[in-house]
Amino acid sequence: MMEEIISKPIFARSLPLLGTEGINNLIHAKVAIFGLGGVGSYAAEALARSGIGQFELIDKDIVDASNLNRQLCALESTIGQAKVKIIANRIKDINPSVICHEHQIFYSNEIGFDFLPKDLDFIIDAIDDVKAKIDLIVKANQNNIPIISALGAGNKMDPTAFKIVDIYQTYNDPLAKKMRSELRKMGIEKQDVVFSDEKPIFKDANLIASLPFVPSVSGLICASYVIKKIAFQPDD
Repeated sequence: MMEEIISKPIFARSLPLLGTEGINNLIHAKVAIFGLGGVGSYAAEALARSGIGQFELIDKDIVDASNLNRQLCALESTIGQAKVKIIANRIKDINPSVICHEHQIFYSNEIGFDFLPKDLDFIIDAIDDVKAKIDLIVKANQNNIPIISALGAGNKMDPTAFKIVDIYQTYNDPLAKKMRSELRKMGIEKQDVVFSDEKPIFKDANLIASLPFVPSVSGLICASYVIKKIAFQPDD
Protein backbone atom coordinates (compact mmCIF):
# COMPACT_ATOMS: atom_id res chain seq x y z
CA MET A 1 0.00 0.00 0.00
CA MET A 2 2.87 2.41 0.77
CA GLU A 3 4.31 1.98 -2.74
CA GLU A 4 0.85 2.54 -4.25
CA ILE A 5 0.40 5.76 -2.28
CA ILE A 6 3.83 7.07 -3.21
CA SER A 7 3.36 6.26 -6.89
CA LYS A 8 -0.08 7.86 -7.33
CA PRO A 9 0.12 11.44 -8.65
CA ILE A 10 -3.05 12.46 -6.78
CA PHE A 11 -1.14 12.12 -3.50
CA ALA A 12 2.13 13.79 -4.57
CA ARG A 13 1.29 17.17 -3.00
CA SER A 14 -0.65 15.91 0.03
CA LEU A 15 1.79 13.16 1.05
CA PRO A 16 4.26 15.55 2.76
CA LEU A 17 1.42 16.95 4.88
CA LEU A 18 -0.59 13.81 5.65
CA GLY A 19 2.07 11.09 5.55
CA THR A 20 1.61 7.58 4.18
CA GLU A 21 -0.28 6.42 7.27
CA GLY A 22 -2.64 9.38 7.08
CA ILE A 23 -3.38 8.82 3.40
CA ASN A 24 -3.81 5.11 4.02
CA ASN A 25 -6.42 5.97 6.67
CA LEU A 26 -8.25 8.16 4.14
CA ILE A 27 -8.19 5.49 1.42
CA HIS A 28 -9.89 3.03 3.77
CA ALA A 29 -12.41 5.55 5.14
CA LYS A 30 -16.15 5.64 4.44
CA VAL A 31 -17.80 9.06 4.60
CA ALA A 32 -21.46 10.01 4.15
CA ILE A 33 -22.42 13.46 2.88
CA PHE A 34 -26.01 14.51 3.46
CA GLY A 35 -26.85 17.32 1.05
CA LEU A 36 -24.93 18.11 -2.13
CA GLY A 37 -25.76 21.78 -2.61
CA GLY A 38 -23.54 24.81 -2.11
CA VAL A 39 -21.91 23.33 1.00
CA GLY A 40 -21.99 19.58 0.38
CA SER A 41 -20.78 19.63 -3.21
CA TYR A 42 -17.55 21.42 -2.23
CA ALA A 43 -17.09 19.13 0.76
CA ALA A 44 -17.36 16.13 -1.55
CA GLU A 45 -14.83 17.64 -3.97
CA ALA A 46 -12.24 18.23 -1.25
CA LEU A 47 -12.72 14.77 0.25
CA ALA A 48 -12.32 13.13 -3.15
CA ARG A 49 -9.13 15.04 -3.93
CA SER A 50 -7.77 14.17 -0.47
CA GLY A 51 -8.20 10.43 -1.00
CA ILE A 52 -11.35 9.29 0.81
CA GLY A 53 -12.02 5.77 -0.49
CA GLN A 54 -15.79 5.37 -0.17
CA PHE A 55 -18.67 7.83 -0.33
CA GLU A 56 -22.32 7.60 0.61
CA LEU A 57 -23.99 10.49 -1.22
CA ILE A 58 -27.45 11.52 -0.05
CA ASP A 59 -29.58 14.13 -1.81
CA LYS A 60 -33.07 14.02 -3.30
CA ASP A 61 -32.74 17.07 -5.55
CA ILE A 62 -32.03 17.62 -9.20
CA VAL A 63 -30.03 20.62 -10.42
CA ASP A 64 -32.10 23.76 -10.89
CA ALA A 65 -31.03 26.86 -12.82
CA SER A 66 -31.05 28.83 -9.57
CA ASN A 67 -28.18 26.61 -8.34
CA LEU A 68 -25.79 27.95 -10.99
CA ASN A 69 -24.43 30.74 -8.79
CA ARG A 70 -23.00 28.50 -6.05
CA GLN A 71 -23.19 24.71 -6.48
CA LEU A 72 -20.35 22.67 -7.92
CA CYS A 73 -22.77 20.26 -9.57
CA ALA A 74 -24.67 23.03 -11.36
CA LEU A 75 -23.87 23.75 -15.00
CA GLU A 76 -26.10 24.60 -17.93
CA SER A 77 -25.41 21.06 -19.14
CA THR A 78 -26.50 19.43 -15.85
CA ILE A 79 -29.79 21.25 -15.22
CA GLY A 80 -32.47 18.64 -14.54
CA GLN A 81 -29.99 15.92 -13.56
CA ALA A 82 -29.75 14.28 -10.12
CA LYS A 83 -27.12 15.86 -7.89
CA VAL A 84 -26.02 12.50 -6.48
CA LYS A 85 -25.28 11.21 -9.97
CA ILE A 86 -23.36 14.33 -11.03
CA ILE A 87 -21.22 14.39 -7.89
CA ALA A 88 -20.59 10.62 -8.00
CA ASN A 89 -19.41 10.90 -11.62
CA ARG A 90 -17.20 13.86 -10.75
CA ILE A 91 -15.63 12.00 -7.82
CA LYS A 92 -14.94 8.97 -10.01
CA ASP A 93 -13.38 11.24 -12.61
CA ILE A 94 -11.03 12.64 -9.95
CA ASN A 95 -10.13 9.23 -8.53
CA PRO A 96 -11.43 6.16 -10.43
CA SER A 97 -10.62 3.80 -7.55
CA VAL A 98 -13.21 5.46 -5.27
CA ILE A 99 -16.47 3.68 -4.42
CA CYS A 100 -19.58 5.90 -4.57
CA HIS A 101 -23.03 4.84 -3.41
CA GLU A 102 -25.81 7.15 -4.56
CA HIS A 103 -28.96 7.65 -2.49
CA GLN A 104 -31.45 9.95 -4.18
CA ILE A 105 -33.62 10.39 -1.10
CA PHE A 106 -34.73 13.14 1.23
CA TYR A 107 -33.42 12.23 4.68
CA SER A 108 -35.96 12.11 7.50
CA ASN A 109 -36.54 10.33 10.79
CA GLU A 110 -38.48 7.63 8.94
CA ILE A 111 -35.56 6.87 6.62
CA GLY A 112 -33.19 6.04 9.48
CA PHE A 113 -29.63 4.77 9.11
CA ASP A 114 -30.23 1.26 7.78
CA PHE A 115 -29.06 2.18 4.27
CA LEU A 116 -25.63 3.26 5.52
CA PRO A 117 -22.63 0.98 6.16
CA LYS A 118 -22.35 -0.11 9.78
CA ASP A 119 -18.64 0.80 9.77
CA LEU A 120 -19.14 4.36 8.51
CA ASP A 121 -16.26 6.60 9.63
CA PHE A 122 -17.80 10.07 9.38
CA ILE A 123 -20.87 12.08 8.43
CA ILE A 124 -21.03 15.57 6.97
CA ASP A 125 -24.41 17.21 7.55
CA ALA A 126 -24.94 19.77 4.79
CA ILE A 127 -28.74 19.72 4.66
CA ASP A 128 -31.07 22.67 5.23
CA ASP A 129 -34.09 21.15 6.96
CA VAL A 130 -33.90 21.82 10.71
CA LYS A 131 -35.86 18.74 11.77
CA ALA A 132 -33.76 16.48 9.56
CA LYS A 133 -30.49 18.02 10.81
CA ILE A 134 -31.47 17.42 14.42
CA ASP A 135 -32.50 13.83 13.75
CA LEU A 136 -29.28 13.21 11.81
CA ILE A 137 -27.15 14.44 14.70
CA VAL A 138 -29.11 12.39 17.24
CA LYS A 139 -28.89 9.20 15.18
CA ALA A 140 -25.17 9.73 14.52
CA ASN A 141 -24.61 10.00 18.27
CA GLN A 142 -26.72 6.92 18.94
CA ASN A 143 -24.66 4.96 16.41
CA ASN A 144 -21.31 6.37 17.60
CA ILE A 145 -20.56 7.91 14.20
CA PRO A 146 -18.63 11.21 14.26
CA ILE A 147 -20.50 14.06 12.55
CA ILE A 148 -19.79 17.66 11.61
CA SER A 149 -22.80 19.86 10.91
CA ALA A 150 -22.79 22.93 8.65
CA LEU A 151 -24.97 25.78 9.92
CA GLY A 152 -26.42 28.75 8.04
CA ALA A 153 -24.50 30.00 5.00
CA GLY A 154 -27.35 31.85 3.34
CA ASN A 155 -27.95 35.62 3.50
CA LYS A 156 -24.26 36.20 4.33
CA MET A 157 -21.29 37.70 2.49
CA ASP A 158 -18.15 37.12 4.56
CA PRO A 159 -16.41 33.77 3.94
CA THR A 160 -13.76 34.58 6.56
CA ALA A 161 -16.36 34.52 9.34
CA PHE A 162 -16.63 30.71 9.41
CA LYS A 163 -15.13 28.69 12.24
CA ILE A 164 -15.57 25.34 13.95
CA VAL A 165 -17.20 25.61 17.37
CA ASP A 166 -19.50 23.68 19.66
CA ILE A 167 -23.11 24.42 18.74
CA TYR A 168 -23.76 25.79 22.23
CA GLN A 169 -21.24 28.56 21.51
CA THR A 170 -23.10 29.82 18.42
CA TYR A 171 -24.94 33.10 18.00
CA ASN A 172 -26.31 35.30 15.17
CA ASP A 173 -27.63 32.16 13.49
CA PRO A 174 -31.41 31.47 13.47
CA LEU A 175 -30.83 27.86 12.39
CA ALA A 176 -28.44 27.23 15.27
CA LYS A 177 -30.88 28.74 17.75
CA LYS A 178 -33.56 26.22 16.81
CA MET A 179 -31.08 23.36 16.85
CA ARG A 180 -29.59 24.24 20.24
CA SER A 181 -32.96 24.07 21.94
CA GLU A 182 -33.96 20.74 20.41
CA LEU A 183 -30.56 19.06 20.81
CA ARG A 184 -30.51 20.02 24.48
CA LYS A 185 -33.88 18.30 24.90
CA MET A 186 -32.44 15.22 23.18
CA GLY A 187 -29.54 15.07 25.60
CA ILE A 188 -26.85 16.07 23.08
CA GLU A 189 -24.34 17.93 25.23
CA LYS A 190 -21.76 18.73 22.54
CA GLN A 191 -21.77 18.98 18.76
CA ASP A 192 -19.10 20.48 16.54
CA VAL A 193 -20.46 22.71 13.79
CA VAL A 194 -19.16 24.98 11.04
CA PHE A 195 -20.54 28.36 12.01
CA SER A 196 -20.38 31.95 10.77
CA ASP A 197 -20.71 34.74 13.35
CA GLU A 198 -21.73 37.20 10.64
CA LYS A 199 -25.24 38.56 11.13
CA PRO A 200 -27.55 37.78 8.19
CA ILE A 201 -27.59 40.87 5.99
CA PHE A 202 -30.67 39.95 3.98
CA LYS A 203 -34.00 38.81 5.41
CA ASP A 204 -36.86 37.60 3.27
CA ALA A 205 -39.06 34.63 4.21
CA ASN A 206 -39.50 33.79 0.54
CA LEU A 207 -35.84 33.80 -0.52
CA ILE A 208 -32.47 32.70 0.85
CA ALA A 209 -29.78 34.82 -0.81
CA SER A 210 -26.33 33.39 -1.44
CA LEU A 211 -22.99 33.98 -3.11
CA PRO A 212 -20.55 31.39 -4.52
CA PHE A 213 -17.71 32.09 -2.08
CA VAL A 214 -19.71 31.64 1.16
CA PRO A 215 -21.30 28.14 1.23
CA SER A 216 -18.29 26.74 -0.62
CA VAL A 217 -15.98 27.82 2.21
CA SER A 218 -18.27 26.17 4.75
CA GLY A 219 -18.08 22.94 2.77
CA LEU A 220 -14.29 23.09 2.52
CA ILE A 221 -14.02 23.64 6.28
CA CYS A 222 -16.26 20.61 6.86
CA ALA A 223 -13.96 18.58 4.64
CA SER A 224 -10.81 19.79 6.39
CA TYR A 225 -12.28 18.77 9.76
CA VAL A 226 -13.09 15.28 8.49
CA ILE A 227 -9.74 14.80 6.74
CA LYS A 228 -7.73 15.75 9.81
CA LYS A 229 -9.86 13.59 12.12
CA ILE A 230 -9.50 10.53 9.91
CA ALA A 231 -5.89 10.97 8.76
CA PHE A 232 -4.53 11.66 12.21
CA GLN A 233 -6.77 9.36 14.22
CA PRO A 234 -5.11 8.05 17.39
CA ASP A 235 -3.94 4.47 17.45
CA ASP A 236 -6.30 2.03 19.18
